[in-house]
Amino acid sequence: ERTTKQAYGMIAYAGMSDKLPNVCYYNNAEYQFQKPYSETTAKIMDDEVMRMINEQYERAKQILTEHKEGHAQLAQLLIDREVIFAEDVEKIFGKRPWTSRAEELLEAQMKADAERMAEERAKELEAEAAAQKALEAGVNAVAGALKKGESVQLIGFGTFAVAQRAARNGVNPANGKAIKIAAKKVVKFKAGKALAEAL
Repeated sequence: ERTTKQAYGMIAYAGMSDKLPNVCYYNNAEYQFQKPYSETTAKIMDDEVMRMINEQYERAKQILTEHKEGHAQLAQLLIDREVIFAEDVEKIFGKRPWTSRAEELLEAQMKADAERMAEERAKELEAEAAAQKALEAGVNAVAGALKKGESVQLIGFGTFAVAQRAARNGVNPANGKAIKIAAKKVVKFKAGKALAEAL
């Protein structure tokens, strides 16, 4: 009964027939069909329903016959263990030739997550590149000013300035021998008020 109702619904409601395509015959009650069509159309509808049911019945028998050994294994597994899982069925029959709705949703979610992560990573790399570029520009600007003998003050952060370090004597840490350290220019930094208070 259920199969017959479903078949009539597919043919008369959903138009799933090559002989009656894109046409829907129904009223507001599910599967309660009016007859706004001729007896000839009704005969075609009956024939299409019968054809569909017979074809699927034969297909079901063929599938069961082709996999009878697997069904025997499955039955024995149920007798032995009572509870089986999807991986047990796959070991016997192999993976399904189609994708389940749950697998489609999972795959779509994984794809969306991968795309989101790739997009986020691309934004991170873009931000890192922009930050690196800004840093290089700042370093070059500070270095340029210091080479001219100027000091550079960053409000709240601190002040960079160049100082002359005199020549002096020192000790080579590798061998402990006395060495002379030449005079040179060095960069000195004085923390600003905001930076010092933040520490």
